[in-house]
Amino acid sequence: MNADLGSPRELTGLQRRRALYQPDLPPCLQGTRVRVELGDSTTSIDPKCADIVAQAFSHTFGQKLVHFLEPSTMVSDAQVTEEHPPIRVGVLFSGRQSPGGHNVIWGTYDAMKAQNPHNVLLGFVGGTEGLFAKKTLEITDDVLSSYKNQGGFDLLGRTVDQIRTTEQVNAAMSTCCDLSLDGLIIIGGVTSNSDAAQLAETFAKHNCKTKVIGVPVTLSGDLKNQFVETTVGFDTVCKVNSQLISNVFLDAVSAGKYYYFVRLMGGKASHVAFECALQSHPNMVILGEEVALSKLALMEITNKICEGVEARAAQGKYHGVLLIPEGLIESIPEMYALIQEINNLHSNNVPEDEIPSQLSPWAAALFKFLPPFIRRELVLHQESDNSAQLSQIDTEQLLAHLVEAEMNKRAKEGNYKGRKFSSVCHFFGSQARGSLPSNFDCNYAYVLGHICVQIVATGLNGYMATVTNLKDSINKWRCAAVPLTAMMSVRRHLRGPGAVPIGRPVIHPSPIDLKAESYGVLREKASSFLLDDFYRTPGGIQFEGPGADTKPITLTIEGQDYLGDIEILQDYLEKVRTILKPGCSREILKAAISSMASVNDVLKVMSAPLNAELPLYHFN
Repeated sequence: MNADLGSPRELTGLQRRRALYQPDLPPCLQGTRVRVELGDSTTSIDPKCADIVAQAFSHTFGQKLVHFLEPSTMVSDAQVTEEHPPIRVGVLFSGRQSPGGHNVIWGTYDAMKAQNPHNVLLGFVGGTEGLFAKKTLEITDDVLSSYKNQGGFDLLGRTVDQIRTTEQVNAAMSTCCDLSLDGLIIIGGVTSNSDAAQLAETFAKHNCKTKVIGVPVTLSGDLKNQFVETTVGFDTVCKVNSQLISNVFLDAVSAGKYYYFVRLMGGKASHVAFECALQSHPNMVILGEEVALSKLALMEITNKICEGVEARAAQGKYHGVLLIPEGLIESIPEMYALIQEINNLHSNNVPEDEIPSQLSPWAAALFKFLPPFIRRELVLHQESDNSAQLSQIDTEQLLAHLVEAEMNKRAKEGNYKGRKFSSVCHFFGSQARGSLPSNFDCNYAYVLGHICVQIVATGLNGYMATVTNLKDSINKWRCAAVPLTAMMSVRRHLRGPGAVPIGRPVIHPSPIDLKAESYGVLREKASSFLLDDFYRTPGGIQFEGPGADTKPITLTIEGQDYLGDIEILQDYLEKVRTILKPGCSREILKAAISSMASVNDVLKVMSAPLNAELPLYHFN
């Protein structure tokens, strides 16, 4: 572990200016009085998996949704906590560093000290390994002073990002018991929060008093569902990447002879590439979700790119910019099958240099077809979640290689008469994840830190701190605590109507919704993006003045407010109860029964699995 973690650091003028920024709080979190409303019991995100999740998480499944309300809001079922006895809370980073993560700790610290100056916040140095080894750093004003509104995770650092084995879980529980922690906050993405759910279940089973809380912090934006509209760091990463992409645009137009293949970090889902495409307007963007839906083979993708190159050449344009997500390689059917074979061999402890010789004949043939650099990258050791190292697989170079070969072939056959195709490849990954966070990420993370303290004070275990209605101003944000099990599901085999769940319940990465309004916007502009060089230059992140408080385009277009919709539904149900009190007329009662029966039928149909395919997003 790095001995410098948590040490005061010298800040530049810009960093010092950022450290002075004070994040805002919604009214429900202002002051020290806690008003809590217990909502209905929750189920799993996939109702058909509810029994499996309930069986695996018998102590934490079905817990109630919890709302944190404005102090002035009078609700009959709300609880008010006036006294705040001293508490001890631990916090750690787990997962890829993401801009804004430090502000979760800052928000937690401020909320704890506001409740009781004797509260103690301990940071685990070195992430999960620091948790197992009881390596702590007490968070103080002095410690925080040079990390407020700063990028990276270097206040505490991170390591293996895994709390999964029996030994690891027992070590974590031992640490929490020995340190007499009232709460443990795990800051991370889907894998880290899945581990947090398992840890909470184990703690509850063994009567450990420590309450485990998850916080949605990941640059990939794939921890997204009804309760989580976006994650901390996603806004910043997309803004930084969009600026870099716009710089590439200008270089491409200036030279007029290169195609830039840009791969963007973001895990298995394509959220970062999708948002950056909306912000910057590249000529082409290939989303993994489109490829998976249409089952496009590697050469089909290659041919589609070549068709775009030829269409631009017909207009005398021999330059362009193509965006692809980090996870695209796993969305291509034959590549996914190959990667799964390699993963299985890794799981059986087959050495990297022996993997090619143990592949099936079909997989071996595909492996041999690929360029040598891709072969080397495919057999690299796995990530902590036993998946391929997507960040190390140069998919952009693979596509550029294949497109160049195909364009040369078409030119040789006389089917392409334009200039020789030339490419330049980029991978934008760690360049963005250490950036100074945007105002939105600073505020969002700080608010989530405050919610964590309210969760501990309320005695909730196995919950995630969440905020909805993020598209609106901060004073309209809705703050809540959601059971982690409500976000869990089990993967299914999609090979027919008899599909059955397999594996263990976890929080899965959420793919792009190809039915969403934001995707429709991108698809509508595809032809213009391809041919018109409709490039957009958003510039660097603005911290003050116009543009300082902009939010992700996908967030503002989709505009989901799940908790607000639940509140509207509850209001309607209460009105129905008022009208249908015993003594109401028979006509009103019959009308209500008929209406409720219709609603029930509609909801049953909507809850059934959908197998209909969506139209593919085309380049032309």
